[in-house]
Amino acid sequence: MTRDAAIAAIGTVLREEMNHPHLDRFGPHARLNEDLYLDSVQVLQLVLSLEMSLGLAIPEEAIAASDLATVSDLAGLLAREPAVAEVVAAAPEGVHGELAYDLKIHCFVSCVCDGLKARGIDHRPFYALIWDAEFAITDDFRLAYHSDAQDHEAFRHWFQRLYGVPLHAWYDPSRTKDENVATLLELLARREPDECIMVMLDMFHLPERENKFNQNPFPHYLLVSLTEDPDLWQVRDPDFRWEGRIERERMLNAIRQPSVAGGYRFDPGLARPPKKADLAAFFEACFILDANPLIDAVRAIVAAHAEGRGGLTLAALGEALRELPVITIRKWAYEHGFAFFWRALRWPDAEFQRICDEIEALVNGLTALHYAVLKLARSADPAQVAGLMARLDALDALESSLKRQLDRAHRAWAQAHLTDHRSLVEEGCLS
Repeated sequence: MTRDAAIAAIGTVLREEMNHPHLDRFGPHARLNEDLYLDSVQVLQLVLSLEMSLGLAIPEEAIAASDLATVSDLAGLLAREPAVAEVVAAAPEGVHGELAYDLKIHCFVSCVCDGLKARGIDHRPFYALIWDAEFAITDDFRLAYHSDAQDHEAFRHWFQRLYGVPLHAWYDPSRTKDENVATLLELLARREPDECIMVMLDMFHLPERENKFNQNPFPHYLLVSLTEDPDLWQVRDPDFRWEGRIERERMLNAIRQPSVAGGYRFDPGLARPPKKADLAAFFEACFILDANPLIDAVRAIVAAHAEGRGGLTLAALGEALRELPVITIRKWAYEHGFAFFWRALRWPDAEFQRICDEIEALVNGLTALHYAVLKLARSADPAQVAGLMARLDALDALESSLKRQLDRAHRAWAQAHLTDHRSLVEEGCLS
C-alpha cells in the first residue's frame, strides 16, 4: 500500500465507520489529536478498524513504539514505511550530566514541583509517589484514573515534609460549588506575588486546550491568577507545558463542573531541599515491592468480563479499560527514581540506560496490551483471554524486576548517604 492510499483509507474509516465529526482539517499533515480531536484510545480504534478493513496485520509492538502525531505518521505505519527519526547526540555524562528533560505525567505533582524547579531544588525524588499512584476500579469493573473517593493527602503530606511548603486546601467539599468559587475569587483578588493558587477543573470543557487524551470528564489541576483584564485569567499548566490567557467565564464553567472538586494554595518561596532522613522515610513509605497495583487491577477487570460477572461481557472490555493509557504514562516516573539514586551513587551510566530500556519496554508493553484489549472487545472471542492474561503476567514480572532493582539502589543510597543508618532503623524511618 502506498502512503497516499493509506491516507485515503484513514479518511474513509473516520468518515464512514467512525462517523467522526471533525474532518474539516483532514489531510496528510493534520494532527490526530490537536486538529482531528482523536484521543489516544480513538487512535487505537482507528488502527484496529484499518487493520480489519484492509486485511493488514500490524504488530502491536510497532504500534506501541510509534509516535503517531499526524495522519501521515499513521499512513507510514500502514504502508510499512520507516519513520525518519531525528538523531540527538546523548550527553557523554549520561545520567550524571545535565537532566535533559522533565516528566509531565501527573498534574498535581507538576503543579507543586513547578516552583521547586524554578529555585533549583531537585524535584525528582517526589516522583516516587507516581508510578503506583492511586486510581479506582468502579463497582461495574471499570478502570478510572480519578474518582470522588480519591484525595491527594499522601502527596500533600510528603510535599510538606520533604520541601517544607504547606499546601493549604481552600476547596471545602461540604460547601456548594458557588461557595467554593466565591472562595477562589477572594483568594485570587488578594494573592501575594509569589503565591500559587491551584484549582481542579474539567479540561473537557476547555476544548481550545490541546491534550492527548480528550477524556470526558478530564479532571486536571493547573495554576491560575488574575490579569489586568477582568475578563481574562492567566493560566499556567505545568503538566502540559502551556501558559496563556483564557476567558474568565470559560474557566469558571470548567471549575463548576460536577466532575471536579479540589484546590490548594501554597508559597513555593518557602521551599528547601529535603533532609536525607525525610527522604529515607519517604522512599520506605512509597515502595510497594510485593504488588503491581495497575497490572493487578487490569487482570481483575479482564477476569470479571471474561467470567460474565454481573452481566459483563468481553465486548464491554474496551470501554472498561478506556482510561488505561492515562495511567500507563505514570510508569515513566521510574526514570526519575532511578536517576536520583544513580546520580547520588555515581553508578555506571550504561546500567542506567539498560534500565531505561526496561522502563520503555514496560510502557510500550502496556500500550500494546491496551491494543490487544480493543481487539478482544471487537472479537469477543474467549479463546483470546488466556493470551492476554499471559501478557499481563510477563508485564507483572518486568515491573517487579524494576522494583527490585530500584530497591537495591535505594538501600545502597541509604547506607552511603545517611550518617547513622542504624538509628534511622530504630526510629522506624527504615525497615
